Parts: sequence; structure tokens; C-alpha cells
Amino acid sequence: MSDFQRAREALGARLQGLRADAELTGRELAGRLGWPHSKISKLENGRQTATGADLAAWAEATGHAALVVSLQNDLSGLETHYRSWRRRLSGGHQHAQREAGTEERNARVVRAYEPTVVPGLLQTPDYARHVLLAAAALHQSPRDTDEAVRERMRRQELLYETGRRFRFILWKGALHARVCPPGVLRSQLDRLCGLIGLDTVSIAVIPFSATLPLSLRHGFWIHDRSFVTVETINASLHLDEQADVALYLRAWELYEQVAETGTDAYHVLAAARHALEAA
Repeated sequence: MSDFQRAREALGARLQGLRADAELTGRELAGRLGWPHSKISKLENGRQTATGADLAAWAEATGHAALVVSLQNDLSGLETHYRSWRRRLSGGHQHAQREAGTEERNARVVRAYEPTVVPGLLQTPDYARHVLLAAAALHQSPRDTDEAVRERMRRQELLYETGRRFRFILWKGALHARVCPPGVLRSQLDRLCGLIGLDTVSIAVIPFSATLPLSLRHGFWIHDRSFVTVETINASLHLDEQADVALYLRAWELYEQVAETGTDAYHVLAAARHALEAA
């Protein structure tokens, strides 16, 4: 069981205790709140994550309004480690970009591994626009795409700050993925070629011919040696247990061992661009 699920179940048990203390059955509480009885059961058994509004209504209905802040603090601690995109993007993508920028500004060394897409810190505005539009369509979130693109471009200012290090590993497939029109992808590959040699940035590419030390897993970002972020289709995970950080560092180092760097990485990028021209 994940730490997130344990925390969700602990919050559910606390809600169940408040209901029992008020001497209410699940159906009685559901009636007071105007909720289906199944929602009460799911929240108490850790099968659904409460919202802040849910917790406030529950505390009020059970006669424990003074506990609202405490309950919401429990929820905040839970969401620090598991942030669903549905919630995170409910107000649009600009805010999520701003959050990512804050995490990057607080780190001196950022390591990123991406097997399917060019990392956001390296994207051109047009490439970023296509990626963000696709995400908005998937999550049916507000399309504040122009604002989100501008925020993503502001994040890239960190690439040029002395004293920082950004180390990227991409699988070669990410250079060929048609997440945008060919012309946009050509410009994106030109952008990557232009970043080779920047003293604050290293770009390594795992070629198709590499003997892989482990299978190509999901992308992840390591901030210093403090925490890791992992983005899945439905959520962004924040992992700060040192055992987890160490595990992702080992994975990153294994990928680095078989990746092309420097001039060799430039040749892989140039070949991908040439293949695009020839297609």
C-alpha cells in the first residue's frame, strides 16, 4: 500500500470517528449533507479523496466545526505527495507551471529523464503550446494556453543562471514523437542543438541501439537530492522519502551510462532533424 493510500485511509478513519461521535449513521449523515450514501462510505474507507469543502461540510454536520482547519491540514499533507491533475488544473495550467517554476528555483541541481516528450524547460513556445493543448483536451481543463506557455518560458530563464545545473536525459524516441506538426518539431530540434554546450545544461540522448540497463520507464525529475516528481496521466507524485530519492538517482545514473552526450548527443539530434526533413 502506498503512503498516499495510508494517509487517505487515516483521514477516512478520522471522519468515521467524527460521525460516530455525533451518533449518526452513514445514511443519516448523507441525508444531512444531501450526498449519496456511497460517498460517505467511500470517504470513510479511503476509496475517495475528500475536498476541502467536503471536510468543512462534514465537520459542521457532525458538530465539530472547530476541527475544520485540522482536517484540512491533514488533506494538505496528503496532497503534498499526490496531486491529482483534476484538482491541480481546475483553475487552468498557468498555476501548475508557476508551481513547477518555484520547485526549480529552489533547487541548484535538477536531473530530468523523459522518454516520450521534450522536457518543458527545453521546449519552444510552439511545441509547448501543442503539448499543453493536448493536456487540456485530455483533462477537460480550462484552456489558458497562452498564459501557461508564457509561464513555461519564464521557467526557462533559470537555464542561464550561473551556479545552477540542469541535466537532461531523453530517449531518442522523444525526438521523433509527432506531438506537433513537422515544422514545429524541426524548430524544437534546432533549439535542442543550440543548447548543447551551454555550461549550465547537459543534454544526453539514449539511442535506439543502446543496450538498456532497465526498461524505459516513466519520466521523472529529481530536485537536488531532496525530492522527486513523477507525472502520471491522472496525478503528479511528490516523493521525498530518501529511499525513493536514492532509487530514482540509481535509475537516472543507469540511463546516463548508456546515453550519448556532448558532440555525440548533437549528432543524434542532428540525425533526428535530418530524418524529419527526409520524411
